[in-house]
Amino acid sequence: MSLRWETLEIDGPWKAAIPVRIHKSNVQGGKPPVVLYLKGDAFQTPVDENAPRPVISALEDAGAVVVEADYGRVSGNVFPKAMECAFLALYGLSKKLNDYGKGKSPLLIAGDEAGGNVAAGAALKARDQMPGRLTGQVLLSPMIDPMMTSASIRGADEIGMRERWSDGWSHYLGSACSMQHPYAAPCLCSRLSGVAPALVMTSDDDPLRDEALGYADKLSGAGVSVTKRVLPAGSGWTGLYHGVGGAWLAGLCTEFSTFVRQLTS
Repeated sequence: MSLRWETLEIDGPWKAAIPVRIHKSNVQGGKPPVVLYLKGDAFQTPVDENAPRPVISALEDAGAVVVEADYGRVSGNVFPKAMECAFLALYGLSKKLNDYGKGKSPLLIAGDEAGGNVAAGAALKARDQMPGRLTGQVLLSPMIDPMMTSASIRGADEIGMRERWSDGWSHYLGSACSMQHPYAAPCLCSRLSGVAPALVMTSDDDPLRDEALGYADKLSGAGVSVTKRVLPAGSGWTGLYHGVGGAWLAGLCTEFSTFVRQLTS
């Protein structure tokens, strides 16, 4: 059955209303992690009501409450509106954790592909504007380098994504000036210390592998606790970009559960 969109009302210094859907089919009590999830789609496509969401299924299977935010429709998928929308949703959740989780549930932000970029930018802003409230960030093949110059990106043609990603960056940034903002392209940020611990996942046959791992290394070099996981080629990971599940879902579920345990132990 399709879940109903509801409005997350944000009060305080930042007022906003963000459309969200709440997924919590496998919560088992205790203090379940609350995850703000940002879907990718190359900064172009608004949320498709009927599209499969394998990442949400994996996070639910791990016992999380997943709050899916329709940041693209509200923001037009342009910077800085998209990142601000995600940050406001994160801020709103931090104020209402008891409504979605229980007691001191850990609060995380997660995103895949373009959503991973927005999640990384929102995590940086959370460090600056709401320090200590974000427990962790989950970046799944984040589309994080607007230069698109890594060695692995050459494989984007093989899965039909190079032109889509290039067009997506042009749409999101609008001009080269936006690229210089640390929240727009976090991989170019020179001050990463103090940001929330990160789980960064990719695969050996992923065109975004090199930029994902490069950002993970930059975070680690800045003293951030980082867990890097590279799934083997053939695990179906690139199905992530087309809403296709596979063996990679079990790996994501396991890695997320382990990551949360480490954060809360």
